[in-house]
Amino acid sequence: MPKVFKQVNHNHLHCIEDALQQASNLCAKQDARLTKLRARVLELIWRSHRPVGAYDLLDMLRDERRSAAPPTVYRALDFLIEHGLVHKIESQNTYIGCSGAVGHDHPSQFLICRQCGIAAEIADTRIDDAIGDLAAEAGFKIADRTIEVQGYCPDCRKPDHV
Repeated sequence: MPKVFKQVNHNHLHCIEDALQQASNLCAKQDARLTKLRARVLELIWRSHRPVGAYDLLDMLRDERRSAAPPTVYRALDFLIEHGLVHKIESQNTYIGCSGAVGHDHPSQFLICRQCGIAAEIADTRIDDAIGDLAAEAGFKIADRTIEVQGYCPDCRKPDHV
């Protein structure tokens, strides 16, 4: 069984450093500008493995930059999504760092814990292929293929949490 959920005592510093390095490399390769603000928003998203809302990001930014406003955050998020660095969890209107094929369009499925809020990205092409085949049979053209599955993570399923 793959370990897709990070442990509660997981050190996010490595995740943050890796995400920022990947973003820097990707933007240099695509001749895209990873500004300090965009990098900071990405860093704030990667602080945990829980999806974070735009206004939560705004509150965190306002602690550092009093002039931060909603359009500032949304423009940064649009850039990060456009370059495949973050995903939007539509059901929650939140954002999470891409842990799959960063910078590439790829099938994404998210396992979201109803109890603690942690989310894990899986990118299983079998699921994507099955949905694609069924959609084609129905004459349906897929525009977005992000799947969100809610349940309980391994930590919340332990007997002392249920």
